[in-house]
Amino acid sequence: MIDFLRGTIVHREIDYVVMDVRGVGYRVFCANPYSASLKEGEETTLFIHYQVREDAHLLFGFTTREEQSLFRLLIEVNGIGPKVAIGILAGGGRPEAIAASIQQENINFLTKLPGIGRKTAQRIILDLKDKLGGISTPAESLSAFSGADDLFAAPQGLNSWSEAKAALLALGYTEAEADRAGQAIKPKLIGGETVDAVMKLALQALYQQSMR
Repeated sequence: MIDFLRGTIVHREIDYVVMDVRGVGYRVFCANPYSASLKEGEETTLFIHYQVREDAHLLFGFTTREEQSLFRLLIEVNGIGPKVAIGILAGGGRPEAIAASIQQENINFLTKLPGIGRKTAQRIILDLKDKLGGISTPAESLSAFSGADDLFAAPQGLNSWSEAKAALLALGYTEAEADRAGQAIKPKLIGGETVDAVMKLALQALYQQSMR
């Protein structure tokens, strides 16, 4: 059983990184391979879920224990495999935000995540609501994430923000930077914005914040 790997990121693709660990290159599937925490040429630690199939041995990597724990809970839900669970982590932001949406029974948030329909969202809530003790969601965090979920109240707006945030992470911005940009542009939105429009506003907000 592999619990974690510590090594240097030598290559990144859209859904995985290659990590050099003492001369051995491991392909590790990740939620956001282009995030700032997984830069090529830098040493890092990834917490691992090791899956053995008849046709392959697969490694799924996470930058925090919370991500690893949430992934393992998600794949216990009927109908959710590792690739869907990775997509949930990629589209939902921090594990605490996803956990908060489950505890709040926020079906609208969950159904905007890739591969999740209403029935699957209900199953996630039913199966996991009482199993999230290992993922911190204190009262203040629940309130903060509730606000983040409401950032784009219209379904199209929420979906646009999910895609725009994923794009920001792919460009190398951190989760915290993307969340700050989202809060900064909230007053400018009327609902139904396209991904391109939301992305443009977010980049402008990030530029303005960098000049302060």
